[in-house]
Amino acid sequence: MTTITIEVPDDLAAQLDPNTLSMMLREMVAKKTAKMQSGDEDFRQPSPIYREITEFLAGSPAIEQIITFKISAPAQDRLDDLLHKNREEILSPEERAELDTYLQLSEWVSILKARARSGEPLLG
Repeated sequence: MTTITIEVPDDLAAQLDPNTLSMMLREMVAKKTAKMQSGDEDFRQPSPIYREITEFLAGSPAIEQIITFKISAPAQDRLDDLLHKNREEILSPEERAELDTYLQLSEWVSILKARARSGEPLLG
């Protein structure tokens, strides 16, 4: 088995359960690999919102950065457009997938923010 090392801030590392983190990373890699192998277009062209949130989280943000995180103005504009199209029931399948992905990531970020505010471990 290959070992991959990631760097995280000390305050974040103190809150991580290595067993849970390892399992979570394995699941995420397996899902992305399966999408890539299936030719899933969403995998090849991640939405700007997806890319922005995942790049933020992959950058090992400090607790305070997690608490204050907001998507950029262009990403917010894109989200507003998707939500408007959703209300009008004119989303394309690709836009529906993009909105669904954002909603899933948003829920995860909200959980991370709540745990960061309360001092709970971020993962686990």
